Amino acid sequence: MTSLYRLAVIRTVDGPLAVAEHGGRMAPLHVLLGEVAPRIDLGPLLADWPTTSARIDAAIDAGGGVFAQAGIEAASADFALPFASPGALMCIGANYHDHIAEMPMPMTPEYPYAFVKPTHNTLSASGDGVEAPKGVEMMDWEAELAAVIGTAAKHVGEDDALTHVAGYINFNDLSARDWVASRPPIGVDWVRHKAHDGFAPIGPYFVPARFIADPQDLPVRLTVNGAVKQDSNTAQMIYGLKAIIRHLSSIMTLQPGDIIATGTPAGVGHGRKPPEYLKPGDEIRMEIGPLGELVTPIV
Repeated sequence: MTSLYRLAVIRTVDGPLAVAEHGGRMAPLHVLLGEVAPRIDLGPLLADWPTTSARIDAAIDAGGGVFAQAGIEAASADFALPFASPGALMCIGANYHDHIAEMPMPMTPEYPYAFVKPTHNTLSASGDGVEAPKGVEMMDWEAELAAVIGTAAKHVGEDDALTHVAGYINFNDLSARDWVASRPPIGVDWVRHKAHDGFAPIGPYFVPARFIADPQDLPVRLTVNGAVKQDSNTAQMIYGLKAIIRHLSSIMTLQPGDIIATGTPAGVGHGRKPPEYLKPGDEIRMEIGPLGELVTPIV
């Protein structure tokens, strides 16, 4: 069986470059695959993910020399967005037992509670600074496991749900709690709450699904300025990924490239006593299992 590898896009002097990371070194994906033109985005890999992933597996198994000869030290990589133009970005809210307990929520959701984040302005790569929005006093962090869809899914059952997942990636669902705390009379303004520029840090690595034995058994850890804020496990989810995919695919056809963020555990700033919020100069670091460390400076 192919040993663990991770895919990413890094910044180089010649522009973005898709790479495979294996054993701490990175090799250009097009070199591994015997292609001439560099690949600059992981998104096109999902058009025929079963075939493409098998090609990458075979290349990794046979391509140890590529990592030695053309390899880049992963520790020195400057990451870019792994998916430049993903499909829908769907987020599940209130989905961890420990998060429900820390927040003033009167009940557990009866089904996976979802909202959509725009991708054209919110996505930011690991290492990218995210601007603290003007007028926002309650900017918060939310470490989340995100699944990337690899094959179309419509009305799928839980038994088949994970077969539609290409892989997993870190996601930080940055939030402006101001419009939750004020409880507007008509309801929460989800755009003002979730859709500010840069409010969807993602990355650095995309890990193929076969390397994640159980998405409901992954450690979730987030720090702010080195202090641990979130330290939990995806086992705390109220609705696991199978149930989430079943639910969402009953509403819409999930397409390759769609991203599903699965909710955050306890330890968000708004749930702490006293509450804590982000400010310019802070640095967030989050890591879930083997997905790498997603770094987000607040500027």
